[in-house]
Amino acid sequence: MNWLLPDYLADALPLEAAQIERLRRLTLDLYARHGFELVMPPLVEYLDSLLTGSGQDLMLSTCKLVDQLSGRTLGVRADMTPQVARIDAHLLNREGVVRLCYCDSILHALPADQAASREPIQLGAEIYGHRGVEADIEVIRLMAATLSTVGAPADRIDLSHVGVFRALTQAAGLTPESEARLFKLLQQKDATNLAAACADIAEPWRSAFLRLPGLYGDATTLARARRELPALPALAAALESLQRLADAMPELPLSFDLADLRGYHYHTGVVFAAFRHGFAGAVARGGRYDGGGTAFGRDRPATGFSLDLRELARLAPQLAPRAAIAAPFAEQAGSPLAGTIAKLRAAGEIVVEHLPGAAEDSRCDRRLVRNAVAGASGETDAQWIIEVINRG
Repeated sequence: MNWLLPDYLADALPLEAAQIERLRRLTLDLYARHGFELVMPPLVEYLDSLLTGSGQDLMLSTCKLVDQLSGRTLGVRADMTPQVARIDAHLLNREGVVRLCYCDSILHALPADQAASREPIQLGAEIYGHRGVEADIEVIRLMAATLSTVGAPADRIDLSHVGVFRALTQAAGLTPESEARLFKLLQQKDATNLAAACADIAEPWRSAFLRLPGLYGDATTLARARRELPALPALAAALESLQRLADAMPELPLSFDLADLRGYHYHTGVVFAAFRHGFAGAVARGGRYDGGGTAFGRDRPATGFSLDLRELARLAPQLAPRAAIAAPFAEQAGSPLAGTIAKLRAAGEIVVEHLPGAAEDSRCDRRLVRNAVAGASGETDAQWIIEVINRG
């Protein structure tokens, strides 16, 4: 059956494709108005470039093939963010703040979950060259504006900071193996096994790790964290960054979860994710990843977000099929019929020319017909008018 596609891959049929394209235009126009410039990295690159630096965590997600020109291994991108970091650091090589956005297909070797596509359309925006929390505020607001613009506003935006967990593991002197185990248990909110894993950790670090899963909720969570967690400079700085975000964006549905460590090995500061009722996972996610361009020659601070436009297209209000006008086939380019069709299309109408011998397009609810009227000289002048199609 040569019409079957591989698992977790699917065609976008006309209505879905139209929805995706509409949202792509809406969002990229939004980003352009905010000063973000569009870039288009290639679908494949040399594998060592795709997995350099911040891309190392993508190894298992990346599909690999051999370049028949060079004999080197290529990778099909599984995430565009490392590519955009390369463009900023190596190709643009600008001083100061750079804002870039992107929208294109990526490919995953395995689906992220049972409902996910292996070919997401990744839409995102990144700010390079600014270490301050102001850049994080800008990208979080832009993420929220993205969802509102397409008619699927976030019901909750979770914020966390990898500096909290990182400060505790360093102060406790954990081995990489112990750190990885605690990280996994915190992500799973597995309180029972977390307590067992922390049994040999000295106080006050043991109690601090055990408190992390309970430190979630509104902005008062940050005050509780300051009271309940050890007074470490790096930890205090992380909480201060989160407090600034809370103070700056009271208009957004922010919540805080200090055990949420999505992208822990990739991000260096604040991390965030947007959620919407009725959708199991995060609709969009992002965070700070300073140093993403180091492997490409420049140590650049960076922060940004991305989402799957395919998923967003399903969450946004659905398009109704647009009605069309059926018209006879205009064989002569300069004929009155051809001119009438051109004027209707210029006005935004869909006009489908009826090919001889073919059935009329079912989307058409109107028809262009010839209307013979008497001119002032008494001669017959052929004109074209629109009439409603009655299919009853």
